[in-house]
Amino acid sequence: QVQLVESGGGLVQPGGSLRLSCAASGSIFSINAMGWYRQAPGKQRELVASITNGGSTNYADSVKVRFTISRDNAVNTVYLQMNSLKPDDTAVYFCNARRWAGPSYDYWGQGTQVTVSS
Repeated sequence: QVQLVESGGGLVQPGGSLRLSCAASGSIFSINAMGWYRQAPGKQRELVASITNGGSTNYADSVKVRFTISRDNAVNTVYLQMNSLKPDDTAVYFCNARRWAGPSYDYWGQGTQVTVSS
């Protein structure tokens, strides 16, 4: 089992910044990649950004340039730095840890609310 605990959400004005953190614990040796997803009211959950154990990153087109995903393996934590936030970024953000095989499996955090509003 893998446990994920998110922090860092909140209310921010358009153009502002937030940094989300996701601390992983448990059987993290089985994880191949971690990432952030978001879900806005009435919409499907969507990938925001992901990072593999090797450091390869992937971003949704809507957040490229504005968001940066990173990881600190020493403390088993993944970060999402969000800059130039827009009202459309308002959503619940979920941390994800993915095991690719043995079988494949997704672990999820409880979610943290990000609201971008003036």
